[in-house]
Amino acid sequence: MSAIECCRSATLGGHVERCEDCGHSRIAYNSCRNRHCPKCQGAAAQAWLAAREADLLPVGYFHLVFTLPAEIAAIAYQNKAVVYDLLFRTAAETLLTIAADPRHLGARIGATAVLHSWGSAMTHHPHLHIIVPGGGISLDGKHWVRCRPGFLLPVRVLSRLFRRLFLAGLADAHTAGRLAFFGELDGLRHRPTFTAHLAPLRNKNWFVYAKPPFAGPEAVLAYLARYTHRVAISNSRLIGLDERGVSFRYKDYRRNGRARHRTMTLAPDEFIRRFLLHVLPKGFHRIRHYGLLATAACKASIARARELIAAPMPSMETPAEHDDTGSAGTVAEHRPPCPYCGGRMIIVETFERNGAPRAPPSSDAGVRTAMS
Repeated sequence: MSAIECCRSATLGGHVERCEDCGHSRIAYNSCRNRHCPKCQGAAAQAWLAAREADLLPVGYFHLVFTLPAEIAAIAYQNKAVVYDLLFRTAAETLLTIAADPRHLGARIGATAVLHSWGSAMTHHPHLHIIVPGGGISLDGKHWVRCRPGFLLPVRVLSRLFRRLFLAGLADAHTAGRLAFFGELDGLRHRPTFTAHLAPLRNKNWFVYAKPPFAGPEAVLAYLARYTHRVAISNSRLIGLDERGVSFRYKDYRRNGRARHRTMTLAPDEFIRRFLLHVLPKGFHRIRHYGLLATAACKASIARARELIAAPMPSMETPAEHDDTGSAGTVAEHRPPCPYCGGRMIIVETFERNGAPRAPPSSDAGVRTAMS
């Protein structure tokens, strides 16, 4: 919270930029670079997307959503690292196992999974968005296996295996003492109570949703640009702050048409509480790659897949890093051009945290304050 409050203010220091052509100067304050800050994800998303572009295959792509039941969401909130990691592992294992089954696709596939822990109203709603190429390399490695048009894998089969794997993994975590329970969930620390709590879920339908396939690889990139580095709420959804509280736009998915787009007003403390529900444990990766796209073998797997599909190799060079680290510290700085002449802005002075420029920047074009 402190990082977001200080973002792009004098608290974090900054620098003075000056146009090489017209001499216009402006102050640019430093960003907090916290991965939960709504202001700091644009550059990080673009750098990540540039690295992913060369990994796209010339095939159709599918979008699947794996969602945890509400009965487990509360457990997940009190055990984020353990349960979110289990969600990733079991969803990926489900996809890879069913895809490798000769009764279905009979191939090794790849997947990119992105964790979202919120609903549109910032309530706690953990789920994975998973992007999967429409096919995979045959189990003998000799040819590319294409999926049926508009169909990847049966969601009912995926749902049942996902349910079984997740509940087994959660029970193992409880036995190993890796789960903690507080408040209303305190009784779940006892094994009989925990087992009774999970029992109804073994017969409940778990939500695995397959959206219509993307129009092409370019549509996949456009989607990822919106979703990979998203936080619980963006600045564009905020409407106002007054004596009633914080007002923002959200979607009510129980309604259709125009009625789906609604406005909500929350007291400031409730608004902040909901936002902070979605802060991830330090070092936890919310974007992960599996199968053919797994970091260790990605380049070799993509090259082999392109060879089997008879696709040309990409000419662009891509960064070696294939996962998000939760830090924007490696993102290249981008300075907007001069607003008056479009010239290149160069740094002429820097100042430390809680500091200020030696003198106010001035030029014939006037003084402007900008956010880096």
